[in-house]
Amino acid sequence: MKQTQADSPIDVNVRTGSPDRRHEKYERLIALTRQNPAVLTAVAHPCDDSSLRGTVEAAEAGLIVPILVGPAEKIRATAEKAGLNIAPYEIVDTPHSHGAAAEAVTLVRTGRAELLMKGSLHTDELMSEVMRRDTGLRTGRRVSHAFIMDVPTYPKPLVITDAAINILPTLEDKADIVQNAIDFVRALGIERPKVAILSAVETVNPKIPSTIEAAALCKMAQRGQITGGELDGPLALDNAISPEAARIKGIDSPVAGHADILVVPDLEAGNMLAKNLTFLANADAAGIVLGARAPIILTSRADSVMTRMASCAVAALYAHRLRLGNPIKG
Repeated sequence: MKQTQADSPIDVNVRTGSPDRRHEKYERLIALTRQNPAVLTAVAHPCDDSSLRGTVEAAEAGLIVPILVGPAEKIRATAEKAGLNIAPYEIVDTPHSHGAAAEAVTLVRTGRAELLMKGSLHTDELMSEVMRRDTGLRTGRRVSHAFIMDVPTYPKPLVITDAAINILPTLEDKADIVQNAIDFVRALGIERPKVAILSAVETVNPKIPSTIEAAALCKMAQRGQITGGELDGPLALDNAISPEAARIKGIDSPVAGHADILVVPDLEAGNMLAKNLTFLANADAAGIVLGARAPIILTSRADSVMTRMASCAVAALYAHRLRLGNPIKG
């Protein structure tokens, strides 16, 4: 189906301008990342204050070693205007954003970098280079996106997939989306992630296609077609994340009420869920693209410092797992 496209524990929430809470979940992930060497990261077109500052902050925090790919004079001018010291970092000069995307992908493809990070170019521009059949970073897997949510009212990081790339995924696509998410969460230290396949209800209803697909995905996991996680579905959102809601509904499942991963029916549902948590529940959403030859860090100009750090941290953790001999299969 079609695809679309700082160290301080206290940050300022860019949506409200008010002092933000501590981000214990993100802070634990960042601390875990710092136990490993910083990861060489090709940063495509970091030519505005937001993207270049986020890159430098992640580097100074010991998470990444950036290779700045883009028009060299523009990168230096941006750094000078923002008061950022980029002298320690390699710059690969390219004429424009298209060239930056292509060159950054090449650096990852040839092994010079282990991570790819989006700068100030459009997501589609970067992903079109990633998805090129002969020169990109495709594998046998479907590429998918995952939000790693730090939700104040939930006791652990919560992964939502796919809310940004796959618009109307087929059952086959969803199997890859689930496997991508399981492999990723295992890299964060959860040996057998709990995966909730979401729908509007928790019973199979032939009139609601997502319930049929949820049941099929669970059967695929039982047959070894999806591995490494504990799947249950269909589950409505309340009984996926609330033990009390699951108890009231009489759902006896190790996943219900304790999900690590929420697999949404389609992009619209996932996007609305992630933004609901962000704007109504004061959650933060770090983002990463999975299923390619290397993790891809997608950041937004609206991201807080902590969210940028978390995006780099989780990508670096996954890259470290791949370095240890757990390649993405497909």
